[in-house]
Amino acid sequence: MNATYVLTLSCQDKPGIVHAVSGFLLEQGGNIEEAAQYNDHGTGLFFMRVQFVCQRLAPADLERAVQLFAREHAMQAGLHPLHQPMPTVIFVSQQGHCLNDLLFRWKSGLLPLDIRAIISNHRDFYQLAASYNVPFHHLPVTPETKAQVEARQLEIVQQERAELVVLARYMQILSDDLCRQLAGKAINIHHSFLPSFKGAKPYYQAHDRGVKLIGATAHYVTADLDEGPIIEQDVARVDHSMDVDDLTAIGRDTESQVLARAVKWHSEHRVLLNGHRTVVFK
Repeated sequence: MNATYVLTLSCQDKPGIVHAVSGFLLEQGGNIEEAAQYNDHGTGLFFMRVQFVCQRLAPADLERAVQLFAREHAMQAGLHPLHQPMPTVIFVSQQGHCLNDLLFRWKSGLLPLDIRAIISNHRDFYQLAASYNVPFHHLPVTPETKAQVEARQLEIVQQERAELVVLARYMQILSDDLCRQLAGKAINIHHSFLPSFKGAKPYYQAHDRGVKLIGATAHYVTADLDEGPIIEQDVARVDHSMDVDDLTAIGRDTESQVLARAVKWHSEHRVLLNGHRTVVFK
């Protein structure tokens, strides 16, 4: 038996944690291939990600050993088989650049995902979903049906056993209850003009103000709109010669790249929550 795993953990910082973790893995017959750690001096917390190969134990036995070790050391720990792509559901509305990019990267073997469903409040991308052989669920949303639609969305996520939900330009505000249900496993993407340029046509507003930087932010979804823990951001320079269409195209490219990186790091278990922030072991 030979399987590669990722162990993620967090706890109060104290001497000897790395020694304890490496010794524990050695006792289980594990061979460490990659390790990264971070000490947050502001909070006193310690974070670690270890990739290792274990030849001795069955997955269930290794999981039990990890949880016992975590309890002994007052840690929050997770064990993740690396060979299993992450079950994923994507939400989208009528802007398909991020959806198209994720589907292409997935089919190209660049993202360790298992995209099991696409949910949309519009029909625009049902053919795109079909071309990738992904089930497409059209769930139109009105103020009167929002609660029922969200119940159905959550039902699909649970039926597909999704460990990740990606809001790939899904232009509906999730309820506080759904945000809580998806806490820590839903990633959103938006342009970086917030909070300066809110509402419709943000690129028109940015062009009118003559901005010189545009960008994108990928973050975990919380009940605080667009204020969840940030995973990744990027910017691109623009200038006076570019019109609104140019800015929009550059912005969409940036959004696609930022979201893809955030999804990749999450699916490789490289992102650990640190309160309102994240620790990203790239």
